[in-house]
Amino acid sequence: ANGLRKVRDQHGADQIAALATPHQTLEELYLLQKLARGVGSNNVDFRTRQSDFGADGQTVPWLGMKIADIAQLDRVLVIGSTLRKDHPLLAHRLRQAAKKQLQINLLNPVDDDLLMRIANKAIVAPSRLADALAQITKAVAQAKNAILPAGLQAAIADVVVEVVAKRIADSLVSGSNVGIFIGNLAQHHPAATQLHLLAQALSDLIGAKFGFLGEAANSVGGYLANATPTPAKGLNALQMVAQPRKAYVLLGVEPELDCYDPAQALAAMKQAEFVVALSPYQHRALDYAHALLPVAPFTETSGTFVSTEGRVQTFRAVVQPLAQTRPAWKVLRVLGNLLGVAGFDYDSSEAVLKEALGSGDASARLNNRLQSTAVGKLDAAESGIQRIGEVPIYQADAIVRRAAPLQQTHDGAAPVAAMNGVLFSELGLRAGDRVQITQSGGTALLAAARDDRLPAGCIRVPAAHPLTAALGGMFGTVNAGRVAQQQKVAV
Repeated sequence: ANGLRKVRDQHGADQIAALATPHQTLEELYLLQKLARGVGSNNVDFRTRQSDFGADGQTVPWLGMKIADIAQLDRVLVIGSTLRKDHPLLAHRLRQAAKKQLQINLLNPVDDDLLMRIANKAIVAPSRLADALAQITKAVAQAKNAILPAGLQAAIADVVVEVVAKRIADSLVSGSNVGIFIGNLAQHHPAATQLHLLAQALSDLIGAKFGFLGEAANSVGGYLANATPTPAKGLNALQMVAQPRKAYVLLGVEPELDCYDPAQALAAMKQAEFVVALSPYQHRALDYAHALLPVAPFTETSGTFVSTEGRVQTFRAVVQPLAQTRPAWKVLRVLGNLLGVAGFDYDSSEAVLKEALGSGDASARLNNRLQSTAVGKLDAAESGIQRIGEVPIYQADAIVRRAAPLQQTHDGAAPVAAMNGVLFSELGLRAGDRVQITQSGGTALLAAARDDRLPAGCIRVPAAHPLTAALGGMFGTVNAGRVAQQQKVAV
């Protein structure tokens, strides 16, 4: 409390930033934003892997339908998701439906085996995602002889519809119960707002259900807790590290693994005058935090998660907190008291929940719809080698990273730099070689792997892993070169 007060008094409340993960309880997220705003800062965010915030203040993204109703869909378009790794339980429901009436269409930069029947797939470089979605939207409009909104029509006027886009469009138009879903990779993408607008327009044309596949336990709850910056008044998660603050409050966040640009985030932490990290685990905060407060993981506290379908789910602790660990909502309550913030006199997590959600029914606040229809100019394909930086399933949060059995599985193996055969040959690589990836001044040395299913000019380099934490953003241009005179490593 003294450290935060000192920064506020010397530099102003705007120099205080609060970051959380979407895996925290709704109560914790609510108190974090209340604490930040109580000391005068609007810099609070839980969307640490997001890079495009053009939709801020307009939506509370959710699945757009009940999970149980997925079984009734007959056509689906999934944008930017490796389903069985990002959303295994939803993938199971889609897989079962695909055995019957469902045609699944996929738009993604990677082409992993989803172990389900895929009707059509467009595998494109990250910089071409918006263009490919525009092609599908244009083909659907042509098939239905529909007039698009002016802002959208101008953006896609010069888009050339390729064969695979036409096939996906035909599949969607032939359905009577259609779902269009935006996955994790698309939500992290630098053109996420464009993808949102295009998907929304496409769903309007078809009369489809439109939604977001929730990234984490509280991807919906973070919005309901108001743990986002006030538009035009506060900094979002990306701005908080791109424009370094003097003080940070980290709730469950390991910046070097949880942020869109880990190198930039870590640099921001190291230059700060005061960092307080609330975490159940020791992590690299030992290198830069001035205070490290042990808080309970979700299993040792009561709290609430709001599922991707908007279902409010409250739970109790299954075991007592370890040693002198305290639930994070209690630690935040005490911080609020010490800082003299009004309204921090809760005696239970239920009291926090009641203040945050009122009756507990969140359905009226859920909203995927953007008011604007202006997509803007579609970016041209990037030159150079593009990074595909999705998050591996067992690196997604602090708990799975530390689960030894999960780390011993195939999905827990060390990341590799994967590329198609053309780029593999251009870089002079052979089986067993290592490759040096350079991005934003940081480097990573990884085993090279050939995957001919990847689009041209792309390297798949996973994010959220210690071996790639020195690199920059999850997407963007990288340099790559063969590491000479090294011992062969198995891939």
